[in-house]
Amino acid sequence: MADVAAGAEESAGDPWDSAVALRDALRSGTVSSREAAAHYLGRIEARNGLLGAFLTVTAERAHDAAAAADTLYARLSRSGQLSDASGPLPALPALHGMPTAFKDLTDVAGVPTTHGSAALEARPAPADAPIVALLRSAGVVSLGKTQVPEFGLTAYSENRIAPPSRNPHGPALSSGGSSGGSAAAVAAGLVPFAPGSDGGGSVRIPAAACGIVGLKPGRGLIPEGQSAGDAARLVVAGPLARSAEDAALLLDALVSGPARGDHPHAGRHAGTYTDAVVREPHRLRVAVSLASPWDARYEVRPEPDALEALRRGAESLAAAGHLVVEQDVRFDNRYPDAFTAAWTAGVGTARIRAEREPLLTPLTRSFRRRAQQRSHAKLDEAHAFLRHFERETVAQLSDWDLLLSPALAQTPRPVGWFSGGAEWRATADDDYRRQCEFAPWSSWVNVCGLPAVVATTHWTAAGLPMGVQAVGHAGSEAMLLQVARLLHRV
Repeated sequence: MADVAAGAEESAGDPWDSAVALRDALRSGTVSSREAAAHYLGRIEARNGLLGAFLTVTAERAHDAAAAADTLYARLSRSGQLSDASGPLPALPALHGMPTAFKDLTDVAGVPTTHGSAALEARPAPADAPIVALLRSAGVVSLGKTQVPEFGLTAYSENRIAPPSRNPHGPALSSGGSSGGSAAAVAAGLVPFAPGSDGGGSVRIPAAACGIVGLKPGRGLIPEGQSAGDAARLVVAGPLARSAEDAALLLDALVSGPARGDHPHAGRHAGTYTDAVVREPHRLRVAVSLASPWDARYEVRPEPDALEALRRGAESLAAAGHLVVEQDVRFDNRYPDAFTAAWTAGVGTARIRAEREPLLTPLTRSFRRRAQQRSHAKLDEAHAFLRHFERETVAQLSDWDLLLSPALAQTPRPVGWFSGGAEWRATADDDYRRQCEFAPWSSWVNVCGLPAVVATTHWTAAGLPMGVQAVGHAGSEAMLLQVARLLHRV
C-alpha cells in the first residue's frame, strides 16, 4: 500500500490507533485536547498536499476549541467531578476533545461553505448546521472542511475549485464520493473519524474505496442529518471510521439528540452502540445477491475482485454459524428514471446566478437543465413510484436478516476516469453511466430508508480494498456494526 496509508497505522495501545483509544486517553487526561488537535493538524499539513482530502483547514479555530476543552477538563478536575478516572465521567461531553472534520456541503459557523462549486460565491456560514451543532455539543473539535463533488452529486470527489480527493491506498485513484474527502482523511489518519452524508451511497462508496467502515443509518434515526430540501427523503448522516468500534462511538453521539424517541426503532438494542458492537450478532439469515435495479439500464459486471470480496464475506458469515443462501431479488425496471429524477431535482432549484452557470461542471449543468425542464407532475410521479418501490423491495427482504452484495462492482477508479480524462471526453450520460456501473448496489437502500454498512473483506494484489455491503431491516444498526466488526479486514 502507499506510504501515506501505512502512516495511519500505529503500535498497539497507542492513543492514535483508534478513535476509541483516543477517547479514553482524552477522558483519562493522558492526552490533552490541544495535543490531539496538534497531532492531527500536523498529519494534515504533512499529507493533505498529496491527498486533497481537506478543502479548508481551520487550524486557529481548532486550537482555540481544544484549549477551551482543556480548560473545561481542568475546571472539572479541580472541582472533584473527574476524581473517579476508572468510571464514567458524565460531566465531560461524550466526545470530549475529539478531532474531526465536516464535508463541505455542511455549514460550519464562520467558515465558507463551497458545496464544491465554482458557480457559488462561498461566504462564511452564519451558523452551524444541525449535525455540526449536535457534534459540537458532544465535544468534538473541528479541524476543517473536506473535499466533495459539486453539490454532492457524484460518486467521485472532483470539482473545479480545488485538487481532487485522492485515495490513500493509491493516490492516482479516486477516494469516491460524495464524502470522499472525509473518507480519505479517515483512512490516512488525518482525523480519527468523521461524519458523512449519504443520499445515494455517499458514505458507503468512499468508505469502500478507501478501505474503512461506513454506516448509512436508517431513515429518521438522526434527524439532524436530513435535508429540508430532500423531498424523496434520501439523505441521512452516518459515521466513517477505521473500525466498527470507532463507527459505533461516533454513531452514539449522532443519535444523542432530543428527538430520538420519535424514531420508531430507537432503543431496539439495549445500551449504546459502543456496548453492542463488541457482542456477537444473533444467528442471522443472510441472503447473497448480485441483483441491482440498474441492471435493466446498464451493464453491471462485477470485476473478479468484487466477486472475491463477496465470496470472502459470505464465507466468513457462514463460518461464524450464520445461514447464508444465494437469493434472487427482483427490482422494477422503472427505477433508473425515477431515482435519477429525484436525485437531481435539488440542483434544478439551486440559487445560481445566470452569469455563473458556465462555471458549473458539465454533469451538473446537464442535470440542472433536465431538472428545470421536468414538470412538477413528472417529479411527483417519480416520488410516488419510489414509495411503491420501497414497499415492494422491503417486502421481498422480509424473510432475511441481512442482504449481502459487493460494496462496489469495480476497484477504485483513476482520478478523472468518470469524466473521461484527456483522451476521451465523456458526455454527462457517459459519466452517470460509469458511476452507476461502479456502484450499482447503493442508491436503492436510500430509497427504501434502510440501514446498511460496508466493510473491507478483500485486498487486491495491487493493495486496494474491496468489500461488501450488508443491508439490514429498520432499526438494525447495532447488528450491522456487529457484522462489520466480524467482516472488516485491515
